[in-house]
Amino acid sequence: MAKNTKIVPFNKPHFCGDELDFLKNCLDSGKISGDGVFTKKCQNFFQNEYGFTSSFLTTSCTDALEMSSLLLELNSGDEVILPSYSFVSTANPFLLRGAKLVFADSNSENPNICVKSIEKLISKKTKAIVIVHYAGIACDIDAIKTIIKGRDITLIEDAAQAILSTYKGKPLGSIGDLATLSFHETKNIHCGEGGALLINNPKFIKRAKIIRDKGTNRDLFNQNIVNKYTWVDYGSSYGLSEINAAFLYSQLKQAKKITKKIPKISLLVFSIIIYLYKWHLL
Repeated sequence: MAKNTKIVPFNKPHFCGDELDFLKNCLDSGKISGDGVFTKKCQNFFQNEYGFTSSFLTTSCTDALEMSSLLLELNSGDEVILPSYSFVSTANPFLLRGAKLVFADSNSENPNICVKSIEKLISKKTKAIVIVHYAGIACDIDAIKTIIKGRDITLIEDAAQAILSTYKGKPLGSIGDLATLSFHETKNIHCGEGGALLINNPKFIKRAKIIRDKGTNRDLFNQNIVNKYTWVDYGSSYGLSEINAAFLYSQLKQAKKITKKIPKISLLVFSIIIYLYKWHLL
C-alpha cells in the first residue's frame, strides 16, 4: 500500500462534547459497576420518551438478543423465523439455545423481511419471529401481527439500527413482545459498546431481571423482599457498566439533535445501496 494512501474509516463515532462531564460525575459517585444512577436514568429515559414498558441496559445488542432467546425457553426442535439478510447476532443467540433457524426472504423494496415469506414458513414448531428494521426502515409490522394473531408466537424486534425511527407514530422497539437496541460506536447514539433489551409484554419482566443478573434473584434482595439472594435460573452477566451508561445518557439527552446532524451524504449513499440491491447489482 502506498504511504500516501488515505483509508476511509468504516465509521466515525459522534461526540456531543459533554460526555466527559457525565463520566466525571459517574467517577465522583464511586459507583462504576452496573445498575447505578446512570443506568436508571437511561432506562427511565426509554420508558418516558419512547413508551417502552420496561428496559434493561446490556453490554451489547447481541447480549440483549441472547436474553430474548433465554426468555423464550426454547426446546430442541423449536423454530425461529428470521431474515436471511442481517448481521450474525440476529441468528447466533437462538442457534446457541438449540433452535432451528428458518430464514425468510427479503422483500423487493428493501432488505427487510418479506411478509409473504413469513406466512409460508410458519409451522406448529414456530416459537418466535425476529424482524430486523434494517437501517432504521420499519418492517410491515401490522401485516406481520395479523399473520401471527391467535398463535403462540413471540414477536421480537431487532431495532439495533432503529432508535428514534417510528412505525405509524410508534417508536420502533415498542411494538413487539421483545425488542433490542444497539449502542455500538457504529450507531448514531452510542456508548462505545452497549445495548438494551426492551420488554413490552409484562410476562417477561420478572424473569428478565433474573437472567440479566447471572440467574440470581438479587433484585428481590435489593428490594428487601428476601434475606439473601441465590441462583434460581439460567443467566449471565449482561448488565452495562455505569461508565458506559453515563456516556450513553449524555448522548440520549441529545439524541434528536444528533440525528438531525446526520450528513445528507449518508442518505445519498444509503439510497444508492438500496438501488443497487433492488436491481440485484449488490
